[in-house]
Amino acid sequence: MSSENAAGNEDVEPAGDRWEDRPVWDVVVVGAGPAGASAAYAAAVAGRKVLLVEKAELPRYKTCGGGIIGPSRDSLPPGFDLPLRDRVHAVTFTLNGKLARTRRARSMLFGLVNRPEFDNALVEAAVKAGAEVRTGVAVSRVEQHGPAVPDRRTVAVVLAGEEEPVLARAVIGADGSASRIGAHVGVKMEQVDLGLEAEIPVPDSVAEDWAGRVLVDWGPLPGSYGWVFPKGDTLTVGVISARGDGAATKRYLDDFVGRLGLAGFEPRVSSGHLTRCRADDSPLSRGRVLVAGDAAGLLEPWTREGISFALRSGRLAGEWAVRIAEAHDAVDARRQALNYAFAVKAGLGVEMGVGRRLLRIFARRPGLFHAALTGFRPAWNVFARFTRGATSLAEVVRVHPLARRVLDTFDRGEAVRDGSDPVEESQEGADGDVRGDDAERDERADGAGERSAQGRDEPGGEPTRRRSA
Repeated sequence: MSSENAAGNEDVEPAGDRWEDRPVWDVVVVGAGPAGASAAYAAAVAGRKVLLVEKAELPRYKTCGGGIIGPSRDSLPPGFDLPLRDRVHAVTFTLNGKLARTRRARSMLFGLVNRPEFDNALVEAAVKAGAEVRTGVAVSRVEQHGPAVPDRRTVAVVLAGEEEPVLARAVIGADGSASRIGAHVGVKMEQVDLGLEAEIPVPDSVAEDWAGRVLVDWGPLPGSYGWVFPKGDTLTVGVISARGDGAATKRYLDDFVGRLGLAGFEPRVSSGHLTRCRADDSPLSRGRVLVAGDAAGLLEPWTREGISFALRSGRLAGEWAVRIAEAHDAVDARRQALNYAFAVKAGLGVEMGVGRRLLRIFARRPGLFHAALTGFRPAWNVFARFTRGATSLAEVVRVHPLARRVLDTFDRGEAVRDGSDPVEESQEGADGDVRGDDAERDERADGAGERSAQGRDEPGGEPTRRRSA
């Protein structure tokens, strides 16, 4: 039994009719980003009474590249009209500005959105499903026992500047990486990175050069990389690296923009954001409160891709919050919360485990990743299949013995350097053995499918124009 439920055994009976005529929502979702909107949609479409609260007015800007990969598209509400600004068919890879090589595909690899438009469309989908939205409302805290709570089945959501709390049978925290709800749950973060980004308007001649193509630059700082994402007449240019040396990260961004020939264009927006990845043992719930998306520290550790993790964890949180709202006692509520945690860890948690291992290798050997993606066709095939949602990093490690052996080898090398025992996390996301002949058949099938879906690679790579890459 959680501590708040244990304390809640001593109910404070309200005097008179204090709680009469006070609405009790089935589910209250805090935060209207992709995780919160997805959670609100999932709970509302199940027929529950849902309130979605957001401290900002919508639409609002969010520091984010806005890449929509296959898992994100697959997690959108049915019939959702994705507001794409561009469709990516080519990727230029560079290694700290050098060794440029462009790989192309016939079918779309992933799409690009402006976050204000995308997030607002997700909220509208939740409203159409029956959710109610309140914007410009900041949540101070949640309480699961005490005088603000009428009974043990109810959570009080305390709003800044309002005397009376909002009451709910279940609460979902999706209020970002600096989440107040996450603090209530006790979320622990293991990896914190600093992302810096600029939205740069460019003339038509520059925009045409970038249309349908993104740039990924493996950066000079351990674990860092930069990106250029075209969105019509604007380029989203950003870099990310481990928190700790903000000045070095800023220099990387300035140098990156200068190398691209974009220093003469005035950014429309310049912003920064901390991304946080959860520790393995970090909780995902407390009593009748769940966390999802950035509030739970759910994102891919290597690429720091968070939209697909937000959409998927938000949907799961909405579905399990419905069950928690129906629970009549603390034991049943706890059971449903544990089921939510299991569902997250069995899917997203496994992917995060593989991502952590990839980040450790990438931080030491970025040139290896560059060489593989630009010169080793199976690696490019995996990248293309991953961005389209045809596979996941965990699936690649599970199915392909070569990938598993490479990760295991580097894990052992890390253990030797650290002076510790070999880590057993090499099995994380790679459970189950695959016979060599089965793996070879899978690789042949993957290659054949990829050849039919993408264009031939130019043997020497595409010459990169001086102005844009």
